[in-house]
Amino acid sequence: MSRALIAVLPGGIDDPAAPSGGNRYDREVLQRLADHDQRLAGVREKALPGTWPRPGAHARDALSTVLAEAADGTTVLLDGLVACGVPELLEPHAGRLRLVILVHLPLSDETGLAESEATELRARERRALHLATTVVATSAEAGRRVERMHGLPRVRVAAPGVDPAPLATPSPDGHRLLNVASLTPRKGQDVLLAALAQLGDLTWECTFAGAGPVPRAPDHTGVLHFRGPLGGDDLAAAYANADLFVLPSRAETYGMVVTEALARGIPVVASAVGGVPEALGTTPGGEPPGELVPPGDPEALATVLRAWLTDPQLRARWRDRARARRATLTGWDDTARRLSEILTDGEST
Repeated sequence: MSRALIAVLPGGIDDPAAPSGGNRYDREVLQRLADHDQRLAGVREKALPGTWPRPGAHARDALSTVLAEAADGTTVLLDGLVACGVPELLEPHAGRLRLVILVHLPLSDETGLAESEATELRARERRALHLATTVVATSAEAGRRVERMHGLPRVRVAAPGVDPAPLATPSPDGHRLLNVASLTPRKGQDVLLAALAQLGDLTWECTFAGAGPVPRAPDHTGVLHFRGPLGGDDLAAAYANADLFVLPSRAETYGMVVTEALARGIPVVASAVGGVPEALGTTPGGEPPGELVPPGDPEALATVLRAWLTDPQLRARWRDRARARRATLTGWDDTARRLSEILTDGEST
């Protein structure tokens, strides 16, 4: 027997001009839930336009209407961007609906917030998550962080999957670097640009694929390509023409682009933050397919990039490891299966 399930999502989830890991995750799992449990057939999606997590009156009314019209006992899966900033809208329905909140990133972890704003968002998120029947995070580390931050007894985990992809063809000197991420302070492109400025004696080019204002670049001797948001064949081509993937984020709950690079056998250099170490993983022999560096440290990143560009044996080792790690990656079906188990936990078949 199917159960009532409503998925409440931020507006623009399928907008190719504004891609995000959270939107991609939501879309991939919602397309697959019923494949793993027929009780989840017929999911009703409600994409709510507005500026989340601080919605205007129209968006607030839309969410209130969705919740008020849901029958008692309905499971409502809410993207955390929508739910975590408006606990007062959840509270009247917490006793009669099964609220499941999927936290892609704690609201207060967004960079560039004033301390007062971060404190307020953290308090609102805490209230919202304590109203939920179940809280879900996208990595084990993110789950532990949310538990500690908000005093929750248990956060469930459904890590992202990755689509199979053909192997990229490496260039001999490994000079083609790639960063796929929104151009925001949290993603750390300024750190990467500062690191590249220290490699003036070497040959390199770096492609940035992501939406947002182009950051100011320090003087450098390499080639920078700012391609804007890419998807489909264009994004696949960017990966196919890359030798090394670089993600210098200041905060990251998982880092889906890391596994997208590894799915193509591309080694990764990334910040050791959040769930990124989980996404990078290791080979069956326990060796990392790249390297983790401290966040916000352009000197450390420059040192690793210099080693990559000047050491052919290092490049060969990392490429071998990336291909070995590629064989261990799990797909989106595994993510959907895990989330379906969470959504139907405790029900009889």
